[in-house]
Amino acid sequence: MMQETQEKTKRAVVAAVQLPGVSDVEFEASVTELRQLAKTLGFDVVGSFTQKRANFDQGAYFGTGKRDEMRRFVRGEPELAEGQGASDADEAEYAQFVAGAGGAALPASDGAEDEHPAPAEGGGARRKGPAKEEPAEEPDPERYRADIVLVDHEISPSQARNLEKAVGVEVMDRTMVILEIFHRHARSRAAKAQVEIVRLGYMAPRLREAAKIAGPQGRQRSGIGGRGAGESKGELDRRKIRDRIAELQEELVALDAERSTQRARRQERLGLARVAFVGYTNAGKSTLVRALTGSDVLVADKLFATLDTTVRALQPESVPRILISDTVGFIKNLPHGLVASFKSTLDEALEASLLAHVVDASDAAFERQLAVTVQVLEEIGAREVPRLLVFNKIDRVGDADLQSEREATLRAQFPGCVVMSARRDGDVALLREAIIAFFRKRLVDAELFLPWSAQQLRGEIFANCEVLEERADGDGATLRVRGEPELVKRLLDKLGPPGAAG
Repeated sequence: MMQETQEKTKRAVVAAVQLPGVSDVEFEASVTELRQLAKTLGFDVVGSFTQKRANFDQGAYFGTGKRDEMRRFVRGEPELAEGQGASDADEAEYAQFVAGAGGAALPASDGAEDEHPAPAEGGGARRKGPAKEEPAEEPDPERYRADIVLVDHEISPSQARNLEKAVGVEVMDRTMVILEIFHRHARSRAAKAQVEIVRLGYMAPRLREAAKIAGPQGRQRSGIGGRGAGESKGELDRRKIRDRIAELQEELVALDAERSTQRARRQERLGLARVAFVGYTNAGKSTLVRALTGSDVLVADKLFATLDTTVRALQPESVPRILISDTVGFIKNLPHGLVASFKSTLDEALEASLLAHVVDASDAAFERQLAVTVQVLEEIGAREVPRLLVFNKIDRVGDADLQSEREATLRAQFPGCVVMSARRDGDVALLREAIIAFFRKRLVDAELFLPWSAQQLRGEIFANCEVLEERADGDGATLRVRGEPELVKRLLDKLGPPGAAG
């Protein structure tokens, strides 16, 4: 009999420091996004710890009092009464933060934001509420224990190590969380290679930190299959990483050449009318691509559900025939290595004639999402590509009145934008017409002579051009067509205008 085993879901704690100059709205949006990233990894978020500080603790990100609070929570230990968890260092840091904010009083949080008991959020490490007269009942460790701490910033290897020692569980910073998601979701050879390169580069300094903990390593003699003369384990690991990165980079060069050939063949066969859907992760790009193309593009309510570029033709087919690409989503503080490594994937955006920039209209922080996408597009050199701004998910804003109000505001703020919901067929049809209208503005008219000996090109012409008139004689057919400038030029180079034959 087969025995079914189910891996236990990891319980995670979200941890974040709010620095001066970061608004409450922006801070809350970032923490909420980290929770979504945790959900994508399959974690169950059971608590949140936040602290307002003038800067990060250089040793372990959080102050000592907050670290003690976290340790008690993740280990299922009894909570402290008011005043017992605050350290002098945390009090000084909080006073410095208030002074830096102009002396304004900072509101205290009213407790945990989770269903599970969790530490209070906000200013210092002090807990809110009166001290308990009687000892609290010992909590069930299995209910309150957490397995991992997710930090909403990129922290140094030493900070991560010290925080792990203080709290007693594994620590992953925001960068590592994103890299792990990319690692799990990558499907194509190129995406897997790109992710592995960045992961290896991220792990290299952490190996050096691990070597410091282990202390001086014994040297081993050289030999076949062994280490080089005097080479420590840490040095061996770093050499292996360098060799593996070099191997992966060579593989990517070959894959890039292969993709370039495929793109050239696709352009030759289908013309050059191409739209790339770009935008913040989980803005609804894949849902829109699926609605516009009738394809089986993966749609999931998770961050980074799409990592590999998908290219499909607009359906029902139009003239000119239009290709639509679904690309990887962007995110705040996306590791620069990932932006660089995924440049080949984002080349779909660079080669497109139009970028459909999708924004989640229901997100209160949509302007931050919009700015992040614009920044990444500039980093990859797509600043000059024409854009169509698409505000999706308007149906999630609220009732009909709220939707109408938000739509009017968006149209006034961003003239020419499309405000829609991918769930409404009528809205999808309007988006389709807006895309077709963009390409129709660029079309040019020309006359082609198609001899009877070249009738195999007839299908390509009718598929990618609008045939306005056709006249036949003994030598062939003269076609008056309207199509993409590049496609018409290529056909003229092949066939020539009427009268060019003979």
